[in-house]
Amino acid sequence: MLSGYRVFSANSTAACTELAKKITERLGVELGKSVVFQESNRETRVDVKESVRGQTIFIIQTIPRDVNTAIMELLVMAYALKTSCAKNIIGVIPYFPYSKQCKMRKRGSIVCKLLASMLAKAGLTHIITMDLHQKEVQGFFSFPVDNLRASPFLLQYIQEEIPDYRNAIIVAKSPSAAKRAQSYAERLRLGLAVMHGEAQCSESDMADGRHSPPCVRNPTGHPGLELPCKQQAAFPGIELPMMMAKEKPPITVVGDVGGRIAIIVDDIIDDVEDFVAAAEILKERGAYKIYIMATHGLLSGDAPRLIEESAIDEVVVTNTVPHEVQKLQCPKIKTVDVSMILAEAIRRINNGESMAYLFRNITVDD
Repeated sequence: MLSGYRVFSANSTAACTELAKKITERLGVELGKSVVFQESNRETRVDVKESVRGQTIFIIQTIPRDVNTAIMELLVMAYALKTSCAKNIIGVIPYFPYSKQCKMRKRGSIVCKLLASMLAKAGLTHIITMDLHQKEVQGFFSFPVDNLRASPFLLQYIQEEIPDYRNAIIVAKSPSAAKRAQSYAERLRLGLAVMHGEAQCSESDMADGRHSPPCVRNPTGHPGLELPCKQQAAFPGIELPMMMAKEKPPITVVGDVGGRIAIIVDDIIDDVEDFVAAAEILKERGAYKIYIMATHGLLSGDAPRLIEESAIDEVVVTNTVPHEVQKLQCPKIKTVDVSMILAEAIRRINNGESMAYLFRNITVDD
């Protein structure tokens, strides 16, 4: 048993502590004694039941459907440990929430950067996570971030659990997922197909004022009196070129999937409508089995029912996010355990060992 460190869970629900229990079992340590609960007015309260002075603390926080409550639990727990004089506070957050909101959209905000700042302010000094939606998210943090990969476990599942996987083809659901799919295809020595033209929410569909005409001074000098005239540019002599409106092309599949097993790979599966539509297209093109492989199985809303009624044969996700209820609703959902690599990361960080071994055979695009 290693000394000088403790492992805590910041989740208040039993379902979310399962991963923490698996990790501590692999490490051969007991889960730290603490109480995390919600007051009657929904305020989060944390009570650490043992001394943490001068120790390195690992907080394992899985993110359930109630994302904001889980974030608040993590923040309060980290701050409680900080004020209890813990030496280092390391967050183990297998699925990092708000990671999709890592780019500026219109008049929105980069919420992922805000969350990174909040975690630092609460006292975290290091984070272990898995398959960030965008690797550039690591630049939002002022402390080290270890972004582990689930691909070795998913690749092993393909090789051991999918019969005749040599007749499979790796499919990217969109051009943006092509690099990840290519990484899988190269390591499995399989072919690659890319889908293009799937339905997406176009930014041009939302009015935000960008098409408003420029302000033109009234030439008459009389308020309220406007003479019909040709539209003038905001700055005389400068005319901006008219931008072509986006048009969604018909859905096409680049690559032959006829008579093959189609394996769609992605990092997150949440709203499954796009995956269901992709599976139908692949079936029409001749694929006789459809598998979905993803690291984080959020599976929100009616996802289990839609998967059960779809052409998808199996959805394989890791246990970074609790989804036992969804599995009961849909037997097509399968789980791969990644507690081994998370436990090894904790052990290596505590012992001051290199993390390079955990990234062996991992490509840049993975």
